[in-house]
Amino acid sequence: MKNRTSDFMDLLEIFFTEYMPYSKGLSVNTIRSYKYSFRLLIEYLYTKNNTAADGITFSQLNFDTVNGFMLWLETDRKSSVATRNLRLTALSSFAEYTQNRNIDAAIVFMNAVKKIPSKSLVEKPRTVFTLDEVAALLKQPDGRTTIGMRDKVLLNLMYASGARVQEICDLTVRNVQFQNDAAKLTIMGKGGKMRRINIAKPCAQLLKEYLTRRGIMTEFNRYIFSSQTHEHMTISCIREIYKKYLKIAKAQNPFLFRESSYSPHTMRHSTATHMLEAGVPLMAIKNFLGHASVSTTQRYAELSQGTVNRHIKDWNDRWFPVSESVPSNEAPQNRMPDFLS
Repeated sequence: MKNRTSDFMDLLEIFFTEYMPYSKGLSVNTIRSYKYSFRLLIEYLYTKNNTAADGITFSQLNFDTVNGFMLWLETDRKSSVATRNLRLTALSSFAEYTQNRNIDAAIVFMNAVKKIPSKSLVEKPRTVFTLDEVAALLKQPDGRTTIGMRDKVLLNLMYASGARVQEICDLTVRNVQFQNDAAKLTIMGKGGKMRRINIAKPCAQLLKEYLTRRGIMTEFNRYIFSSQTHEHMTISCIREIYKKYLKIAKAQNPFLFRESSYSPHTMRHSTATHMLEAGVPLMAIKNFLGHASVSTTQRYAELSQGTVNRHIKDWNDRWFPVSESVPSNEAPQNRMPDFLS
């Protein structure tokens, strides 16, 4: 009789179909990311060793193979260090799982993964829009057309909620509760963590008008944002919409948008930074964004140049006040022209 737990592919199937979703309760996005990591591993083994998926064994996954896979990700796939580390995390998670199922079969694989360290990340400053840049971007979609109205609401909601792109994709009509002119969103975040947030009245009114125009105000299971081909909008679709209007905004405002690149996540960074600069407490921002730890939110405090500028101005005004002119009866001597001041 075949021993399923000694077979790499059989154990991997149980890992994804039973252990991750039910035993660990991990999110769909996490599972999707881990699956892609193993699809890449299978691709690597077939490309380099001509080993088909159903022929992979734990004994093949020694240090040289796993380390070669990490190098292949960076060189051939041009993966970033963060992505490379994410793939290694997926392998490590599966290695820990196999340790409790069949340690004899998986010990070579486990030892290989443990010998490969995560690489240190060079922290890059987060790109943030100024308030003028946000205003320039949000005014681009033409709300008179059906698609333009959708895009206008989409961009406004991204900024008003500070939600992640996937969270925006997953919003349904059921997740919106209107209260007079305001609205409350129920957002399902990372790890299945739910949060409820209030959004600004102008955005709430825009969203209500959009849902009414679409005729789905009472169809609670409908997704708020749909593409022309899919009822459930994808991340890639939002990226294209965002990229389209950003390009137009840049062309119309040559003195704005000075950074080399802006991702859709820039909207989330901008929301957090502008909230901080407006004096919203750090813990309130943490809960609003759905951060697991306040240390993540704390990075915005280090980032906010606007906050730094405001405090420096306050300090300058307090300790270096402008000298008041003292009236004098003497005629001014050799007064410099104003344009030379």
